[in-house]
Amino acid sequence: MKLASERELEDLRNEILSGRDPDRPCITVCGGTGCHASGCGNVAKEIETKLDSRNLKGKVELKITGCHGFCERGPIVILFPEGIFYQKVIPEDIEEIITSTIENKKIIDRLLYQDPVSGEKKVYITDISFYQKQNRLLLENNTIVNPIEIKDYLAIGGYGALAKVLGKMTPEAVIDAVKLSGLRGRGGGGFPTGRKWESTREASGDIKYVICNADEGDPGAYMDRSLLEGNPHSVLEGMIIGAYAIGSTEGYVYVRNEYPLAVSNLLTAIKQAREFGLLGNDILGSGFSFDVKVNRGGGAFICGESTALMASLEGKPGEPRAKYIHTSEKGLWDMPSNLNNVETWANIPIIINKGHEWYSGIGTESSKGTKVFSLVGKINNTGLVEVPMGMTLREIIFDIGGGIPGGKSFKAVQTGGPSGGCIPENLLDIPVDYERLTEVGSMMGSGGMIVMDEDTCMVDLARYFTNFLQEESCGKCVPCREGLRRMGEILTGITEGKGSMEDLSLIEDLAEMLKDASLCALGTTAANPVMSTLKYFRNEYEAHIADHKCPAGVCRELITYGINSDNCTGCGLCKKNCPSGAISGERKQTHVLDTNVCIKCGICYDVCKFKAVRKE
Repeated sequence: MKLASERELEDLRNEILSGRDPDRPCITVCGGTGCHASGCGNVAKEIETKLDSRNLKGKVELKITGCHGFCERGPIVILFPEGIFYQKVIPEDIEEIITSTIENKKIIDRLLYQDPVSGEKKVYITDISFYQKQNRLLLENNTIVNPIEIKDYLAIGGYGALAKVLGKMTPEAVIDAVKLSGLRGRGGGGFPTGRKWESTREASGDIKYVICNADEGDPGAYMDRSLLEGNPHSVLEGMIIGAYAIGSTEGYVYVRNEYPLAVSNLLTAIKQAREFGLLGNDILGSGFSFDVKVNRGGGAFICGESTALMASLEGKPGEPRAKYIHTSEKGLWDMPSNLNNVETWANIPIIINKGHEWYSGIGTESSKGTKVFSLVGKINNTGLVEVPMGMTLREIIFDIGGGIPGGKSFKAVQTGGPSGGCIPENLLDIPVDYERLTEVGSMMGSGGMIVMDEDTCMVDLARYFTNFLQEESCGKCVPCREGLRRMGEILTGITEGKGSMEDLSLIEDLAEMLKDASLCALGTTAANPVMSTLKYFRNEYEAHIADHKCPAGVCRELITYGINSDNCTGCGLCKKNCPSGAISGERKQTHVLDTNVCIKCGICYDVCKFKAVRKE
């Protein structure tokens, strides 16, 4: 079916809605990558089998959707229209779900989510604390849309913003709306989106390119992946609108090859959009033509940087170039190019549909709208959270994230990915926006948020991220290539008890050099983890150097294990599991650990049930 006008699009939407019964039971299964890893595919197959065997096909709808966000609780099944939320569902639960809940309206207690703070079990998704404080503009439709069915997207008003733009707005009016909304790029830099679009439109060039950055290389971050997996049409619609505003006829989505489900769903969405006349020539009879190609990246972290990404698109090594010439003037193949990330593009249809006044009413004075964060690490509620700009870190971590597991204490949260800073407990009440995070030595980045507890060594953390960035550096510029290598060597020495106080001054000098002299943002921000931990947790660095102790008990060279005879029952569990044979003793007798043989693997400490093994 090829839609040749805005009227035909509206007629099709009405036809889809008229054939749907809002009161018909619908079982939705989260089909994101996280739930796939937990076995959602088998859950969906079992639902289909049971519905068929009970002659319920057609009476009960089954829908495989995108990521629901609460990834730790997968596989997730939500029953509509009530919104009953079942978590950690396995195929063996399906018979009971259908007979008890679908047919007899009875709730299955064991499948309910139990709040880690109050201990209460929650029946409905709207009652779960993880979702209550979120403002899910982008993620909400992931729970109701089948990402490989364009009619689902059309049913919720999809491509309505595109029709409005092509039928009623000039390119300049679209750019003005985006500028007035206050939308800033969600890929890391936070540059005003409308201004970037305007610069690209005004640049001279026979061809102009629109590019979606879906490379997302931050450890622990998967916001863009989930949007592409769960609602790819929202990203495509945003790109088409942007292309119309800029004057582009050709676009690219650069997505990492490690995202096979996102790539598959995106390619399906592109094919469907072409079939419906929403991509290609003369879109909706407007005379405007635009199409999109998908390029798969090889997983290089540096290709998240705009000029390195464009070099990779051209078939060259993914290396950045100096920014004295902006990509809006000379980008891909030296033509004016506009690059935004997945989340930025997905915001565009919302701004057009709701209006820039409505959108700019969300967030802070300088940071508008919502932001999707990947909340991971030492946190009870792991997953994707979408919150209004300006919400405090404390609200995100403790009200939405449910706090720290195991009764342990919070130590720090890193925002902004490998180049972000670590923020301590006394700054948890700062609002999350671009400026405030930068002020405290961190950054917004693309939205990674890693929570750390008392067992995290901040020196070891700084060493890890420095080594990660060293490995991912393209090596083109000397400050980044050599500076990160030397900084990694110093940090490794400190974690091994070989550091000196002079090393801390040298680290600070290297950080300044990286910031001032590196070619691209990877190098200029690379020292953030080190400098923020040195600023807020200097005592840990000094303990490693002066006392040869790791306060968190992480750095192997600075740890000593022993057995407390008062607590040892002689159960033999530590002896049985010791890989080096360092533990001796008869059963029901106090055991002894030989520190000369011990390889400090920590297995004895982990398996001891009586707290007899001490770590110092």
